[in-house]
Amino acid sequence: MSSFPAVLKSEWTKIRTVSSTLWTLAAALVVTVGISAGLCALLNSTFDDMKPEERATFDPTLTSFAGMTLGQLAMIVFGVLVVGSEYSSGMIRTSLAAVPRRGSFLFGKLLVATGLALVVGLVTSFLSFFLGQAILGERSIGIGEPNVLRAVIGAGLYMALIALFSMGVATMLRSSMLSLGILMPFFFLVSNILGVVEATRKVAQYFPDQAGSKIMQVVPGAMGSEQPPYGPWGGFGIMALWTLAAVLGGYLVLRKRDA
Repeated sequence: MSSFPAVLKSEWTKIRTVSSTLWTLAAALVVTVGISAGLCALLNSTFDDMKPEERATFDPTLTSFAGMTLGQLAMIVFGVLVVGSEYSSGMIRTSLAAVPRRGSFLFGKLLVATGLALVVGLVTSFLSFFLGQAILGERSIGIGEPNVLRAVIGAGLYMALIALFSMGVATMLRSSMLSLGILMPFFFLVSNILGVVEATRKVAQYFPDQAGSKIMQVVPGAMGSEQPPYGPWGGFGIMALWTLAAVLGGYLVLRKRDA
């Protein structure tokens, strides 16, 4: 079973028969949409209490993705489990025996899992947007307005890259616990803290999540935030480079180390 189509079929079977991976994808959708809707309702009700500069740079599109900070954590768990479960269960030996070409094995796994994450990410982003705009009412924006569709599709792409980046890291570390122990605090705490501290802000803006999330903005410097030295697609490109480095690192580790 070494042909690439057979590898893809095998990886799809693995993912859909492991309930934990499917539940994490469902959690990513529910958490992102639910929290985004709640924060849209909160911001809409307290809009008049916001600072003048925040009202002037209010971005209804970005507000629709306010739950992404927590929703992306579920995508991280999904990416880590797709790779890490093979190592924790010992199935990695069986998989590599069935597919001796390690490059085909890894990229088949990444292709299937990333494709699934992309579908869920796009469904999540469109649901978050339309529900959020319905809640915002008169402060809403239409999807046909300039750059809005780019931001909505970009939010789905962002979720897919988060999953792919996590898979690359998990392939390098070969451990679900270690991968989650590094990725979860980094994305949830470290990146956010360094992003608001004046001394480290210029470095943090090049972190994968800080740069990649700019694809979801329509209003530059949204909500009074500092505008980075790159645009939405530039930030997404930075995140893509981080992801490429993680995937290449995972490939080199898998190629050189025993299972």
